[in-house]
Amino acid sequence: MGEQEDICDRLSGSQIEGEMEEQEEGDGKMQSAPLTFSHFSSSVRAMIRIKLKYQAIKRRRLEMMVGPGNGGMGLVQTGAASRTSPKIFTFDSLTPSTMSSPSYNSYQKKRKKIRRSRVMFPSGGDCRAPPKQEQSRAKNCLLLLLAIVFLQVYNAIENLDDHVLRYDLEGLEKTLRREVFSQQGAVEALLSHLKDYLSTYVHSKPLVLSLHGPSGVGKSHIGRLLAGHFRSVVGESLVLQYYVLHHCPLETEAWYCARALSTLVTEMVTRAEEDEKIPVFIFDEVEHMHGEILGTLRDLVISQHSNEYLNAVYLFLSNLGHGHITKHLLHNSSSGSITNSAVGCHNNLVKELSLILHNTLENIHPIWAEAELLPLILLEKSHVMECFMDEMSREGFYPDRTNIERLAGEMEYYPSVGGRKYARTGCKQVVAKVNML
Repeated sequence: MGEQEDICDRLSGSQIEGEMEEQEEGDGKMQSAPLTFSHFSSSVRAMIRIKLKYQAIKRRRLEMMVGPGNGGMGLVQTGAASRTSPKIFTFDSLTPSTMSSPSYNSYQKKRKKIRRSRVMFPSGGDCRAPPKQEQSRAKNCLLLLLAIVFLQVYNAIENLDDHVLRYDLEGLEKTLRREVFSQQGAVEALLSHLKDYLSTYVHSKPLVLSLHGPSGVGKSHIGRLLAGHFRSVVGESLVLQYYVLHHCPLETEAWYCARALSTLVTEMVTRAEEDEKIPVFIFDEVEHMHGEILGTLRDLVISQHSNEYLNAVYLFLSNLGHGHITKHLLHNSSSGSITNSAVGCHNNLVKELSLILHNTLENIHPIWAEAELLPLILLEKSHVMECFMDEMSREGFYPDRTNIERLAGEMEYYPSVGGRKYARTGCKQVVAKVNML
């Protein structure tokens, strides 16, 4: 094969040299003659023709070398060495026969052996170290977070207990249950509001409570009990008991009274802020309070200028809406909510009366839109007798049952409804009658 290729190279080289000599002779002749455009175009055509002929000769030589079966050309002999060009290795050249060769199989076995190799331990003893279980740091952080939350909640509960103990609400509850008759629902609601409010020190608004009821049902008495209790726990300077007919009897002085009251409240809340305590303001006979004073109190209640105005308890005592309370009791005295003496029934009665009073009181003045209404119900004859017994014990009289019934029978009552007799004036005249004994 090598000799045949040399022969082909020599043949093609001689042919190309002959053609090139002819071309040079032609070019020499053309150079001897003057150059014209036709001469230039004929030379270009000759060069193209030479190039095409050279490519045709080269193509024919390649066909003779790699023809089908290397036969039919007479130049390629069987058994001659063929000229090969370097090849690039790829996996595509692997054939099934190549992959089944002994060398390839031994290579694959060696790779499997290396892949399956494992560390072996001595069989004489268990020298293998047990795997260590790594503890997650997130678990420790979670436990720490739970401990912090528990301490915070426990501290908050302790603080709530400290505030409640400071105001001795348990003692106040005992006093109200002992001294106030037939007002279980109102007393429960009053204590509930006080406990919720006094359990913390920081608030978003002051606590405003308004007690309403007919004459003699215990409004002023509750006010005096609250004033005495809070004076003993927070101090005299942080409790204000304001009687309208005493502090501001004339309507012409209402504007000056309103300014003086605003100044007094400001001083008390500032002093309470320094002592970290909550002041208590009790306003009795609010039905006689002038519009200027009510407007000043509403401005103080809804004031958002500073925090000290938000930490205060306002208690209003009046007989406004007593007609609605009396009418409701007399018309529904035979219903289960009134005949039953359970505390839950009294609470339901208080809720019903509160809804009735809201619209009436808000039309009188908008300050009652900011208040929690606590209605007090009429007293029955048995409650009046309890008032006589308590007052006679205070004055040192022997509580004779026959004498108490006689005194209670001298009081005025509404017509009996459902087997119940409600006193028109409650216990208001009890003190006067006992003093006449």
